[in-house]
Amino acid sequence: MAGVQVANVSRSFGAHKALDNVSIDFPDGGFYALLGPSGSGKTTLLRQIAGFDFPDSGRIAIGGESVERVPVEKRRIGMVFQNYALFPNMSVADNVAFGLSVRGEPKATIAAEVQ
Repeated sequence: MAGVQVANVSRSFGAHKALDNVSIDFPDGGFYALLGPSGSGKTTLLRQIAGFDFPDSGRIAIGGESVERVPVEKRRIGMVFQNYALFPNMSVADNVAFGLSVRGEPKATIAAEVQ
C-alpha cells in the first residue's frame, strides 16, 4: 500500500464538527492505530480516507495523489468496520477475494492477494 497523507481535513455534520483541521501522515509500510474516546472522529477520519465520505475541506492523498473527491471504488483501499461487515456465509479468504473479484482483478492476482 502507498502512504496516506491527511492535511487540514475538516468535516461537519450540521453543527457538530467531527474533524477540525486534522493532519496526520501514515508512511508506507507501517502498521497504525487510531485511539480515542467515542465521538472523537476516528471512524469519520477512516471513512474520509477510504472514500465512504468526503471532507468539507482539506486534502487527502494516497501515494502522493489527491483523492478527496475520488469515489470509494477507485481508491484501492479497504476498511473493516467495527461490526465486521463481512458475509457470514463465506470464509475469510472468500471475503477477501470478493472485493478483488468485484474490482475485476485476474484470478491469479486474487489468489496471490488472498494468500
